[in-house]
Amino acid sequence: MHFPGKLLATTLFALMLTGPTLASDDHGGPVTPKPYKPGLTMTRGVQAGISPDSALEILKSGNKRFIAGKPVARNIRKNISETALGQFPFASVVACIDSRSGPELVFDQGIGDLFVARVAGNTVNEDILGSLEYAAKVAGSRAIVVLGHTNCGAIKGACDGVKMGNLSTLLEKFQPAISKVRTEGERNSKNHQFVDDVTEMNVKEVIASIRERSPILKELEDAGKIRIVGALYDTANGKVHWY
Repeated sequence: MHFPGKLLATTLFALMLTGPTLASDDHGGPVTPKPYKPGLTMTRGVQAGISPDSALEILKSGNKRFIAGKPVARNIRKNISETALGQFPFASVVACIDSRSGPELVFDQGIGDLFVARVAGNTVNEDILGSLEYAAKVAGSRAIVVLGHTNCGAIKGACDGVKMGNLSTLLEKFQPAISKVRTEGERNSKNHQFVDDVTEMNVKEVIASIRERSPILKELEDAGKIRIVGALYDTANGKVHWY
């Protein structure tokens, strides 16, 4: 389709006024750190002002708001517009696919705030490790949180030795955690303490795997540029416990 010169110019001008916008510090060049405020779009400048420790504090504060039922008011349309051409998430979360534990919800975060990788049992493979490396090394994410949760079906299935299609291969990834747990009583899903202990051990095993299998992330952590931590979401009350 051919546009006359005047019509084309008018159309482009209209798109500039109504189309996606970016904060002024998101076009490259020097970055001036800016203060973080919950609910506002995460820009390059705001991300630059967030340390690994403060990234975790932001998540902890968000979970407190979630528990209290007082989420931050957000201008979603503005968030969408301002992140259309770029993103600067301050943290990455490896979480389970469980429908009750969505990281953006339980940490009260919005569009453009978090990188999230989700798979049953919050484990990692080469694809997820590569994604985390991109998030931290290239995109500037300050923290990696391995988020497990109580009453995890994947962990229960592994404890019971479930075999079913491709799920069998996935559940095998949790055997190292199961083998290290010494909980008294039955070693199956009927023993709730056993399941809880395996769930926590699995988070620790995934953290160890990240450090062992990704020299890039290990180097960033050793240099103090990121933190890699574990957390457990309680499906009974919404609280995230950290360790």
